[in-house]
Amino acid sequence: MKIVIPGELPTMNQIIDAAKTHWNGYRKMKQDNTLLVALVARRLPECQRVDISITWYRRDRRTDKDNIMAGQKFILDGLKEAGVIGNDGWKHIRRITHDFAIDRHEPRVEVELQEVAPERTG
Repeated sequence: MKIVIPGELPTMNQIIDAAKTHWNGYRKMKQDNTLLVALVARRLPECQRVDISITWYRRDRRTDKDNIMAGQKFILDGLKEAGVIGNDGWKHIRRITHDFAIDRHEPRVEVELQEVAPERTG
C-alpha cells in the first residue's frame, strides 16, 4: 500500500522555529500536517502491524537528511488519525526506513506500508 503526500513536510529546524516563535506555532503546524497525511491515507485499510518505507523527494539538497526525517512524526500521527494503524508504538510499527531523492518539479513524500505478522508476546 502506498500514499503520496504532496509537497515537503516541515523540517526539524522549521518545527523548532515554529515552537519558539509563538506558543501555538508547533501545535498548529502539527495539526495541519497530521490532517494532510490523514486525508491522503483515509482510503487505506487498517493494518495490525507494518513496515514503513518513506521516500523524501526534495526540491534540492540544501537540507540535511536527519532534519528532513523529523516530518515522520506527522506521517505516523496522520496514519493513526486515519485509522490505518492503531498506534505509532512498537506493537504496530516494526520497521521504518528512509530514502532520499531530488525532484525539483514535484517535491513529495511517498510512504509505502507493508503489513507484517503481529508481534508475539510472551
